[in-house]
Amino acid sequence: MHVKLLDDRVAARAKARGIDVLVYAPHFTRLPDIRARAESFTDDDLLVVPAREVFTGPWHDRKHVLAIGLTDPVPDFITLDGAMAEFERQGAAVLVPHPGLLNVSLSTDEVRRYRDAVDAVERYNAKCLPSQNRAMRRVVRETGLPAFGSSYAHLRSTVGEAWTTFDDRIDDEADLVRALQESTPRRVMRRSGVDHRLRGLAEFAHLGYENTWQKLDRLLLSGMEPTHPAHIAYRGRFDDVAVY
Repeated sequence: MHVKLLDDRVAARAKARGIDVLVYAPHFTRLPDIRARAESFTDDDLLVVPAREVFTGPWHDRKHVLAIGLTDPVPDFITLDGAMAEFERQGAAVLVPHPGLLNVSLSTDEVRRYRDAVDAVERYNAKCLPSQNRAMRRVVRETGLPAFGSSYAHLRSTVGEAWTTFDDRIDDEADLVRALQESTPRRVMRRSGVDHRLRGLAEFAHLGYENTWQKLDRLLLSGMEPTHPAHIAYRGRFDDVAVY
């Protein structure tokens, strides 16, 4: 939990590294497309679970929230309250990725505010610097919520660098949602050593691209994103909580 890209090489790397379940949650992609791609890479050796990391709030103060087990599409750029209400309506598992990271994450106070709605908080993220991961551990410790770890892979080489091991068997999407919502015992695991650190630094460097050229392209060049709340696909359902 979770990766941003999915192809034959990603699936092969996950299997080679002993990953049984891969949560796939690419940016700016609608749920039906995510679900279809996840199904196409699921086989007897690897379950790929579709998910959405929803960008709540405006660009300058966006809060990422990861939802697993959605039945209906949820757009980006809606209020945090609006997103949480929709996740609850759908019965999805709600996770807080990279808490406290820059201006893209929930703060400790926000995690506390939504404590009853949040099922787990990220404790280790392979994309983040050591100081940032220490800050995440503090959020987990101070809120007392269950933890998870992830590669957060935007690059293929990062797949399998961090993972979460559950005590219960996970055979399908519903099993994963249940394990998260019922606080099934788990362990947050990661690799170590120079190779792990270098892969993490490459991921962190990619963050600069995401927040400069890619952001400019999203805002100015590409037109309306398929996950914009005003997109025709959402039929105006989120107009009352849209921030753009």
